[in-house]
Amino acid sequence: MTVKIIADSACDLSKDKFDQYDIDMVSLTVQLDGNNYEDGKTIYAKTVYEAMREGKSPKTSQVTPQAFKELFEQHAKNEQASVYLAFSSELSGTYQSAKLAEQEVKEQYPNWQLEIIDTKCASTGYGLVVIRAAQLAKEGASLNEIIELSNYHAEHMEHIFTVDDLEYLLRGGRVSKTAAFIGSLLKIKPLLHVEGGKLVPLEKIRGSKKVLKRMLEVMEERGFDLKNQPIGISHGDDLERAEQLAAMIKEQFGTEEFHIEMVGSAVGAHAGPGTIALFFLNSEYK
Repeated sequence: MTVKIIADSACDLSKDKFDQYDIDMVSLTVQLDGNNYEDGKTIYAKTVYEAMREGKSPKTSQVTPQAFKELFEQHAKNEQASVYLAFSSELSGTYQSAKLAEQEVKEQYPNWQLEIIDTKCASTGYGLVVIRAAQLAKEGASLNEIIELSNYHAEHMEHIFTVDDLEYLLRGGRVSKTAAFIGSLLKIKPLLHVEGGKLVPLEKIRGSKKVLKRMLEVMEERGFDLKNQPIGISHGDDLERAEQLAAMIKEQFGTEEFHIEMVGSAVGAHAGPGTIALFFLNSEYK
């Protein structure tokens, strides 16, 4: 029996990818207009972005321990060895919810094999880690092999991204009021990355035209064998710019494989429309 891969909706993979790789998904909650929705199941990114453009402020909450418990029990009963790859614990309490559920389920099924990995990744960077794990599972890799390579990919995954409006990160508590005000006033585009699972400012760039070029420069500085690894690009309802970035990468590095995804409802509720994010490994692709 192959290992079952589980991910949450913050990996921003499309339903087609979940189906293609036979991945189980648990949804974060998006709160909008007083209602709770399941990210990727009962609410989708375009709806969230349209609401944000109208001035609304959607909120998000972690996957509940109960949701994990129901899924975990199903696999435990079937003695299905499983790996849950989690959204960064520095950005959500979802990882902790999974650990609580694991504790409860293993009281009843102490021999069930489950590994929970805090990827410290987000969006399609997290999604690339999930895809690699699912590929290994389909190839019949052992639980330990999947754990080892998943940790490797998570550790070496670079996240380089920019947002269209700092106001959205301000609402989500991701930047200070002063930074948002100055950025909007001076038309500064922030370049951010993920360090230790947290969002960390990298530098400020004046003017949106320079941002994609600078993202490629950072990619060249940090990336490894960029031609022969899959590259992730996610966007906040701006497919044109995402495809433009992919074309620039292909021209410069000769890269063939891209995973272009829309930033999902849960992550997008904080990043906002117009977000562009780039994901790649800073070490050998395995």
